[in-house]
Amino acid sequence: MGFTIYPAIDILGGKCVRLIQGDYNKETVYGNSPLEMAKRFVTEGAEWIHMVDLDGAKAGKRINHEHVIKAAKELNVKVQVGGGIRTEEDIQDYLDNGVSRVILGSAAISNRPFVEKMLSKYGNRIAIGIDAKNGYVSTEGWLQTSEVLAVELGKELAKSGAEIFIFTDIATDGMLSGPNIKAVQEMAKETGKSVIASGGVSSVDDLNALKVLEKDGVIGAIVGKAIYTGKIRLTDVLQEVKEA
Repeated sequence: MGFTIYPAIDILGGKCVRLIQGDYNKETVYGNSPLEMAKRFVTEGAEWIHMVDLDGAKAGKRINHEHVIKAAKELNVKVQVGGGIRTEEDIQDYLDNGVSRVILGSAAISNRPFVEKMLSKYGNRIAIGIDAKNGYVSTEGWLQTSEVLAVELGKELAKSGAEIFIFTDIATDGMLSGPNIKAVQEMAKETGKSVIASGGVSSVDDLNALKVLEKDGVIGAIVGKAIYTGKIRLTDVLQEVKEA
């Protein structure tokens, strides 16, 4: 599979934004068109794009799905999407319209039987998004923290057929402070499955530190704010990772 970099497009009110530690009151708008942003990433060499419907995550239903589908249909790129996906109809609609992978997050806590059924039916076209705060799973667009340990949830869902996890340490997200390498590695080792790291990536060094963990099952990293603020040039890091 190789180590993959996923440039991120978070959609709030139809615009491309970044939040700090998932706080909806701390948003920065980086573009008015998710499609144009996705086009830019494709031009710079991205093979995958990570899209999140932030309104959907908060509301518990899809809201910005049209922007996601537009990118998946019109651009030569693989798209993975999360946020507000609660029904099989949601999943099927995305997959039927060109999306490559659908991320289930809050439902893994609130509706485990549904998630297990979807894993059984769609296999690795479903990724499990585990967002952790101090080791515990956060849900509903990070507005609530559960009493479930992130690693324990990962191990349970791995037994239920999950092959890919997207692991976010909320404390590092949007902070450009470096990813929580230890937690990412632990998730990969404990589940024995593939993990995509999310949150805090701010430099090529961060990406190289994650890439070293490929042997443990860390297969990629989501990069957001670092690209938008110019700390990372997407074309450069895609090239570097490829050469490494």
